[in-house]
Amino acid sequence: MIDVKEIQAAWRLLKPIVKRTPLELSERLSEKFNANIYLKREDLQIVRSYKLRGAYNKMSSLNSEQLEKGVICSSAGNHAQGFAFACKALKTQGIVYMPATTTQQKISRVKTLGKEFIEVRLEGDTYDDAFEAAMKIANTQNKTFIPPFDDEKVIAGQGTVGFEILKDAPDFQEFDYLILPVGGGGLSAGVGSFFKQKSPQTKIIGIEPAGAPAMHQSFKENKIITLEKISKFVDGAAVKKVGTLNFEICKEVLESQILLVEEGQVCSTILELYNEDAIVAEPAGVLSIAALEQIKEQIKGKNVCCILSGGNNDITRMAEIKERSMLFEQLKHYFIIRLPQRAGALREFLTDVLGPNDDICFFEYTKKNSRNSGPIVLGIELKNKEDYPGLLKRMEEKGVNYQTINNNEDLRAFLV
Repeated sequence: MIDVKEIQAAWRLLKPIVKRTPLELSERLSEKFNANIYLKREDLQIVRSYKLRGAYNKMSSLNSEQLEKGVICSSAGNHAQGFAFACKALKTQGIVYMPATTTQQKISRVKTLGKEFIEVRLEGDTYDDAFEAAMKIANTQNKTFIPPFDDEKVIAGQGTVGFEILKDAPDFQEFDYLILPVGGGGLSAGVGSFFKQKSPQTKIIGIEPAGAPAMHQSFKENKIITLEKISKFVDGAAVKKVGTLNFEICKEVLESQILLVEEGQVCSTILELYNEDAIVAEPAGVLSIAALEQIKEQIKGKNVCCILSGGNNDITRMAEIKERSMLFEQLKHYFIIRLPQRAGALREFLTDVLGPNDDICFFEYTKKNSRNSGPIVLGIELKNKEDYPGLLKRMEEKGVNYQTINNNEDLRAFLV
């Protein structure tokens, strides 16, 4: 693992550069889970995530000749922003390779943070395409590649989050549980290293998105594996392969079971934090909080720290986040139904099938000539998920020909 002295040295270096983000008691979450739940608010960092810490610590270790030749990275998100800020702070020219599918909001943010010291190049459709392009330029033009997680200096920089947590811990001076997100393993390896040496009694639990369980599978097989396919919705923690050094350290410092969180639970947590606490968080940022439901019995009466790792959430995603949340909470259901093509058939459906608290949120129908019945794509919002069996029962009693499409994501995305 990374030595405490390295992490402390990184913190001294970063102290005038990064924001010392607050460690806050969440009264709402503490009451909900009957525990003392503290949030380490890295969403309030200068670049709205912890990634600046690792990027700056790594770049500061380069000699003047390396900085003069310039630096390069590949990223579709937070690492690029931390890298851009570090380039400006160190006054060195940097190139960021991003997939061509990267949103304009993220591209603009990187340019704003790096000013005249950053150049953004779009390459390919995936992170892997951007990575290959960046490595090619790094090798041919002798520029230093700044990795997002698989590097000792980067890990030490991320470990300063752990240093601050213990520095700012309340009077009890120890946490029973530390819950943190896992992507490539930079944050978990760094913070885990510090806690394992300075607070060995703390249980450190890593959390991954269910759609990208790279560390979970690697732990399970006791070797680094490469996932063939991942969901990129939780983009800040969606990697096909974890770092080599990160994996070895995480095996030492994390609990043996990496918990997985469904994307719908992530979305519900984002909305809950926004509506209840006025916190704007990104999908990867809420993984630690979203996992609390899974361990609620373990943490009763305990002191728990959750790292809220980032707040770079594009506002244009909120409609999708709400949709995924409602599907997960079983409050929205989509159907293809067939009704007789006669006057009054739809009115009968509305009167006899829909419950008093059911609401139609989507309706699409095109009348077909010379047919006895016509298909309708219908979306129904429920006030309570317990109302769903009653809705199905009434459709069956009325002889409605229906097909549910909630679990067919491709079909639902095509139709709705």
